[in-house]
Amino acid sequence: MAERERPSTPPRGGFFVARTQVMDADDVRRALWRMAHEIVEHNQGLDAVVLIGLQTGGVPLAERLAANLSEIEGTAAPVGTLDVAFYRDDIGLRPVMPEQPTEIDFDLTDKVVVLVDDVLFTGRTIRAALDAIADFGRPRAVQLAVMVDRGHRELPIRPDFVGKNLPTRRDEIVDVRDHGVSLGDYGQGAP
Repeated sequence: MAERERPSTPPRGGFFVARTQVMDADDVRRALWRMAHEIVEHNQGLDAVVLIGLQTGGVPLAERLAANLSEIEGTAAPVGTLDVAFYRDDIGLRPVMPEQPTEIDFDLTDKVVVLVDDVLFTGRTIRAALDAIADFGRPRAVQLAVMVDRGHRELPIRPDFVGKNLPTRRDEIVDVRDHGVSLGDYGQGAP
């Protein structure tokens, strides 16, 4: 996650320097397990639920949520991936490069789409994802699952399922990995 924020975060470059770990691997595992239970409860099962992980940080979380959902319900929810680079509202203001391919090989019409991302910040990535999803069908509902909600919203977007609410300064970086969640800044020079 931190790598994606580097080009648009002052001082423009450098490397991520973790100051503190706010969640360890067990905390992430427990949060994903709780979020999976909340998704099942909120949707009264998985009949129409599909997961879409946002590239790149949301994809591994969507896969882990899908595995948890399968264990809980005994049935698999389809998982897709979505890169929103060309749907962003800041094209022309900063370089835009797709991270990975979008792979949604199922129809979204009348489905409950659970968008999965690692960090919710301004809400602009989620706005772009909502635009992109419209190209794949008309879902019955779109829900949002994020590991970390760090605040600082610029758009009226709110997650339905949250691993951790983590108030931050605007200039801080949140890095979500399998081994935990760290809060830090960018350093200069070689790591």
